[in-house]
Amino acid sequence: MLEIERKFLVNSDDYKLEATSKQHIAQGYLSSVPERTVRVRIRGESGFLTIKGKSNETGTTRYEWETEIPLHEAKQLMLLCEPGAVEKLRYLVPIGEHTYEIDEFLGDNAGLVLAEIELSNESEVFSKPVWLGSEVTQDQKYYNSQLLKNPFKKWNK
Repeated sequence: MLEIERKFLVNSDDYKLEATSKQHIAQGYLSSVPERTVRVRIRGESGFLTIKGKSNETGTTRYEWETEIPLHEAKQLMLLCEPGAVEKLRYLVPIGEHTYEIDEFLGDNAGLVLAEIELSNESEVFSKPVWLGSEVTQDQKYYNSQLLKNPFKKWNK
């Protein structure tokens, strides 16, 4: 299945006032090369295995396959992952016909807050709330798999 999404920095905490849910996520990578990432994710009390292909030139579209797996299996697979993990709090914020996923990163990526929106096509029009900052869709340093290798705390801000 193709995933089409755009990614933005978030410039205020105002999204928290509009959020309908919040959940802790921990994820590790069995493979984090750009051509194919294989991710293990624990979201709440559920486990997931996800494979993503390389993004197109605009960074908006790539192949994604995901399946839910038992939590105990996800915990076991996390032990096989590359060193480190990405942890974050995910807020869901419905705006118009879309739902933004706002990730407030923890640990080595604390201080970074990103918003993602999934679209049905690359040119789809969507509402941009006031807390939405600069678009970073094409910048691979904001990919979760890259935040594992080069965490936000190491960036020159």
